[in-house]
Amino acid sequence: MSDPETTPPATAPEASDGAPALPGKALDIASGYAFTGPALDLGALVWDGRCHADARIRVPLSTLNRHGLVAGATGTGKTKTLQLVAEQLSAQGVPVFLADIKGDLSGICEPGSPDPRIEGRAREVRQRWTATGFPAEFYALGGMGHGIPVRAAVTSFGPVLLSKVLELNRTQEQSLGLIFHYADMKGLELVDLKDLRAVVAFLASDEGARELRSIGGLSPATAGVILRSLTVFEAQGASGFFGEPEFDTGEFLRTAEDGRGIVSVLELPAVQERPQLFSTFLMWLLADLFHDLPEVGDVDRPRLVFFLDEAHLLFDDASEAFLDSITRTVRLIRSKGVGVFFVTQTPKDVPAEVLGQLGHRVQHALRAFTPDDQKALRATVKTFPHSPYDLEEVLTGLGIGEAAVTVLGEEGAPTPVAVTRLRAPESLMGPVARATLDRMVRSSPRYERYAQAVDRVSAYERLAERPAPDEGTDGTRAATGAPKAGQERAPGGRRPRSEEGPSMIEQVAGSGVFESLARSVGTRIGREITRSLFGTARRRRR
Repeated sequence: MSDPETTPPATAPEASDGAPALPGKALDIASGYAFTGPALDLGALVWDGRCHADARIRVPLSTLNRHGLVAGATGTGKTKTLQLVAEQLSAQGVPVFLADIKGDLSGICEPGSPDPRIEGRAREVRQRWTATGFPAEFYALGGMGHGIPVRAAVTSFGPVLLSKVLELNRTQEQSLGLIFHYADMKGLELVDLKDLRAVVAFLASDEGARELRSIGGLSPATAGVILRSLTVFEAQGASGFFGEPEFDTGEFLRTAEDGRGIVSVLELPAVQERPQLFSTFLMWLLADLFHDLPEVGDVDRPRLVFFLDEAHLLFDDASEAFLDSITRTVRLIRSKGVGVFFVTQTPKDVPAEVLGQLGHRVQHALRAFTPDDQKALRATVKTFPHSPYDLEEVLTGLGIGEAAVTVLGEEGAPTPVAVTRLRAPESLMGPVARATLDRMVRSSPRYERYAQAVDRVSAYERLAERPAPDEGTDGTRAATGAPKAGQERAPGGRRPRSEEGPSMIEQVAGSGVFESLARSVGTRIGREITRSLFGTARRRRR
C-alpha cells in the first residue's frame, strides 16, 4: 500500500504525464491541499472534465478529529469512500469504528481482488494499488448477527437515549428520567429491561407513589405508556441488547502488533427493522467514549475515528434534549482526540447545529428529479465555501467514485472545494465468506469475554424478594424471588437467562413496605450514579 505520509504532494505546474498545466483557478485549488505533515490521500483533482493525477487531494491527519460528513445519493460510492479512509487511517496507526449497515464492509480484513475497473482507476489517479487486508474485529448488537456481542446495562444506556428508542414524548421522557433517578438513589441496578419494568411497576403502586412524593410523581397513565412501550420493544427482540457483561468501549482504541489501527466493524443488518435502536446505540458508544477518554487537545493524529452510517436515523423524531446532547457531544469530543463522520444522503439530514461542527466534507452526487430534490440541491450548495465550480451542475453530474471535497487544512481553515476522482480501496470491496467471518469472531480473545450473557441479582430480583403487604418486616414468608426447587444460582448471584422469574403480576402484588426494601438493598442505598450529558451512567467497567 502506498504511504500517504511519506509521498510528497506534487506542486509542479505541469503534470508528469504530459497533460497541460493547470489553469490558474485550478492551480489555486491544488495548492490548498499541499500539506506538509502526514495526510491521507483521497484522490486527484478533476478540472474541466479532466483528471489531473499530480494535483492530489488530501486531508491532514492532525485535523481528522474535527469531524466530517460523507453524503450522496444511493449508489454513488459513499461506502467505498468509508473503506478508503478507514484503510489509510489504519495504516497510520489510528483505530477506526465502522457501522456496517448493509453488511458489505467485512471485506476490509482481506486483500482486494484486482480487476480492470480498479486498475483503470489506479492509473487515472496515479495510485500504487496493492491488494491489502487490514486488522479487524467484528461486533454485533446483543449478539444478533455474526460478531462479538455488544451489550449495555439499561442504567448505563440512560433515560435520554432510551426515551428516543421507546419514542416517548417530552413529558414521558422526563418521567423516565425520574425513574432512573430514583433507581440510582436507592441502589436498584437496572441491568436489563425486566429490571426497568419492575421499578416502573413498583413506582406505579401505592407504596412506590409514596416514595416519589418528595421528588415528583409518576402518573398511572405515563407508567402505562412506558410499560407498554417496553413490552413492544422486547417483543421486537430488543432484550438481547441490554444486559451484562457490558461492553467496554475502550476495546475500540486498540492497535495491532504491527502498529496498524484495528478496524472495529459493528454488523447491523439484523436490526434494520429497529433503526432508532441501532442509531441510538451508536450514540451510547460515543457518549461512553466521551466520558472515559481524557482531554488531549490538539493532537498529531486522532485516537479514534468513528463513522456513523445512515446518520439521518439519529435525528428522525429526536427530542430537543437528544439533539442538544448530540450537538454538545460532537463539539466536545474533539478535544478527546475522537473524530466523528456522519454518513447520509444529503446534508439536510443533519441538523444545522451538528452540521456546523463538521469540518470535512466529501459530497458525492445528488439527484434532482423532483422539486424537493432541487430544493435539497440548492441547500447543499449553500453549505460549501465559495467555489469556482458551478456546484449545482457539478453535484448532479459527478460519476460513481467522484466527489466534491473540502477539508480543514493544517491551520484549521477550510480548503477550496475540489472535485475529486477518488482512489480505489485496497481491501476486498464486499463481504467476506460467512465461515471466514465466524472463524475470526470466535478466535478473538474478546469473544470469550463477552459471548455469554449473564443475569445477576439486580432491581428485578430485589423488588421481587420484598415481603408481601400482609407479612411482618421480619420477612417470615418465603421471598417470591427465591430460587425454586431444583434451581441454583450461578456463582456471583448470576443465573442463566433462560431461567424464568416471577411474572409482572407477582412483582406488583408482592410489593411490600419500603423499609423492608431498604434493608434488602443495604449499604447500596443513597449511592446515586453520576450521569453524563446524555444521561448515561458514568462508571468504569475495568
